Amino acid sequence: MSESQKLFDSSTFSIVTGLLVGLGGCLLISGPTAHAEIYQYIDAKGTISLTNVPTDARYRRVDVLPNRLHPMISERELEPVINRFSREHQLHPALIRAVIKAESDFDPLAISRAGAVGLMQLMPQTAVRMNVRDLYDPEDNIGGGTKYLRQLLDRFRGNLPLALAAYNAGERVVDRYRTLPPINETRRYVRKVLRYYRIFLMRDLAAGGHVIATSETVAQPPAADVPAAPIR
Repeated sequence: MSESQKLFDSSTFSIVTGLLVGLGGCLLISGPTAHAEIYQYIDAKGTISLTNVPTDARYRRVDVLPNRLHPMISERELEPVINRFSREHQLHPALIRAVIKAESDFDPLAISRAGAVGLMQLMPQTAVRMNVRDLYDPEDNIGGGTKYLRQLLDRFRGNLPLALAAYNAGERVVDRYRTLPPINETRRYVRKVLRYYRIFLMRDLAAGGHVIATSETVAQPPAADVPAAPIR
């Protein structure tokens, strides 16, 4: 491996990002024509590779300027993509928006400490299963995320809280407890998505006078944030 290319695991990415931002500032100060170009690639095991000399087409440039490091995408820009995958996977658009809001707050470059990537925070292993080629591409990421969420809803018989818990903590964890796992982070996550889901549904209702349900099983979130019933 060359001097210009180093590997970092996902737990150190936030530190690396801070260093890169600082580096970018120094380079910008050093001269009007100087600039820093850093490229990033995440493999199927979740290993993050950073380099300034990309040798593979899978590397994506990460702008080191603080105000451009995490560009947000508006809901309006994503609406055509969300609507298309909503129809394809029979998920309400408000639910897809709610998951994106809770997972990444519409940041296509978001990366969690666990290595989840993009708008719907897909783990690299899950992305491979969902045939996602580019985790940073909004269309590819949303396509994989909605496909996965649809599979989880089918697996847990339309039980939305359980499907969301599995999206957050993993299918095997939900299978083990056969109810909403007693994990504070996961329960907070489920409540957050359901809250956003209701907000988006009400906003759609106010804007259009009605809410079009694309799937009866997820047309309306539960009336209260209570633990899901055990799987039978």
